[in-house]
Amino acid sequence: MSPAFLALLGPTASGKSDLAVAVAIRLDGEVVSLDSRQVYRGMDIGTAKLPLGERCGVPHHGLDLLSPDQTYSVGRFARDARGWIGDIQGRGRVPVLVGGTGFFLRALTAPLFREPPLEPTRRRALRRWLAGRELAELARWARALDPERAELAAEGGPQRLCRTLEVALLTGRPLSWWHRNMPAEVAPLTGVTVSVKLPREEVDRRIDSRVDAMFAAGLESEVRRLLASGCGAEAPGMTGLGYREMALLLAGRIDRREAVARIKRATRAYARRQATWFRNQLPPEVVEVDGLASMEERVNRVVEAWRRAFGAATLAGTGGKHFPGRGAGA
Repeated sequence: MSPAFLALLGPTASGKSDLAVAVAIRLDGEVVSLDSRQVYRGMDIGTAKLPLGERCGVPHHGLDLLSPDQTYSVGRFARDARGWIGDIQGRGRVPVLVGGTGFFLRALTAPLFREPPLEPTRRRALRRWLAGRELAELARWARALDPERAELAAEGGPQRLCRTLEVALLTGRPLSWWHRNMPAEVAPLTGVTVSVKLPREEVDRRIDSRVDAMFAAGLESEVRRLLASGCGAEAPGMTGLGYREMALLLAGRIDRREAVARIKRATRAYARRQATWFRNQLPPEVVEVDGLASMEERVNRVVEAWRRAFGAATLAGTGGKHFPGRGAGA
């Protein structure tokens, strides 16, 4: 089968977004975001959303879909992304997926199970109750009700913890059981997966530099506007890195120096978790790219991997008559 997409993954601040634009230009592609926070409108600085002027005319999908008080699930992403990918292919272009939310990619390559029915009234009541619990308490409940998934759920924050708990409490079986025993909703997609690799100390340096740049660019003003618009500090979008710390700053609970330190510390820890996930969950045939190489070298490496994979599939299935991705600079 021909690969349905080209995916670029890597830790935060690894230069994935710029690389995706450069690759899309070479392959005549369009970008699909694999970022669970960039779906929110008005959250640009803190999510490191690539400014419109730096997208070089390349269409981007999966950005600015919702207000921060709305929930965006992995299941919804999978449905949306399949539509975007199909539309991009229909235009004869290459879908270039990019981001650091590995679960979004996994939802395409290992589709979610068919969800059991959850009684709406009980579900709403449970969600209200869970919303009032501290993160540590949710994590304790997850360890008790679904120990197999507890660590994974905790890494995903309150939204994933609540999802884990509601399935266990409303169905009597843990979410990990449903994943193992229920059939998938749709067939998996195949693709070429690229992992951008950087030394840990370089990731840390880039994170520190990015956080400083976010503050200089107006992160405090961005969060102030969101709060003033009626978006509470506990809204799904506002629980992301940087936003929860800024909410504490604006509430007078910590000072600016402490906010900067906390954001850097939390982001470095998040990058460690990303690296662990990529190391354990990405397919063995993943293509590794040196994040310290020049942009030209990185683009050439990615383009070569895509053409090799697509060319092999095309030669096997159609005699090599169709070869997408021969865009400008091919």
